[in-house]
Amino acid sequence: MTALPFIPQDVPVLIAGPTASGKSALALEIAEQHGGVIVNADAIQVFENWRILTARPPAEDEARAQHLLYGQIPYDADYSVGHWLREVAPLLTGAQRPIIVGGTGLYFTALTQGLADIPPTPPYVRSLANERVATEGFEVLLSELDAQTASRVDTLNPMRVQRAWEVLHATGRPLAEWQDNTPPPLLPLENTVPILFDVDKDWLNARIARRFDLMLDQGALSEARSNLATYDPAHLSAKAIGAPELIAHLRGILTLEQARERATIATRQFAKRQRTWFRSKMANWHPYSPHDTNS
Repeated sequence: MTALPFIPQDVPVLIAGPTASGKSALALEIAEQHGGVIVNADAIQVFENWRILTARPPAEDEARAQHLLYGQIPYDADYSVGHWLREVAPLLTGAQRPIIVGGTGLYFTALTQGLADIPPTPPYVRSLANERVATEGFEVLLSELDAQTASRVDTLNPMRVQRAWEVLHATGRPLAEWQDNTPPPLLPLENTVPILFDVDKDWLNARIARRFDLMLDQGALSEARSNLATYDPAHLSAKAIGAPELIAHLRGILTLEQARERATIATRQFAKRQRTWFRSKMANWHPYSPHDTNS
């Protein structure tokens, strides 16, 4: 077990970690014991249409402490780290100190290190990128990036690779060049209590399997059914892990057991990518291991 650091009542708290590691429970505990408003830093939990499948905090948790930036975005809208920073900025000076929790590492690095002011991607560039990914794979986009950008981007994350490609083709400047001209951060890391979940891989994998079963028990399949008519893989909200698998089941392509197995594997792979990001980008955060990681 690695204990929590000292948490002053007036200092923003950042809580990052892989999916299913227990971040939301810790945020709620801190809010109740030390005060604060819980702010979402998960790129998919911002969407309105996947409450169960994205493991958004349940209504009973929201009744115990104020939760912000959860489910506020329409299912078919675009949303980026820039959108999130604009929404989180006024919360940094609110009446209650923010407890920012989530698994999207890019949100935390943009918040604490700054974000390049890149113009929005034109729709035609996004459509071209989506078409090429669908027909050729995201690896083709990766091969067309400049060396400096390719060395910085998470090459195992298709969304990040596509974003870098879109920036290059929309602006004529590599993403790395934009990043090198980054303005100061909204919230420097030294002005926060940064906590990073550092959990055992086998313990996490077991929790991932149990959590997906729990999601099914809570109605994830009904949630997928309510999204079936409007489901579009091009929507960012469609990236919710388990959504493609459950939609495929409802369309008769997979059995429920096959969907369950594939979604669990996809979640484990996603958690692995998150852990890799955290190790490379957040080495100076305070590591935290819950007491039961070896149980």
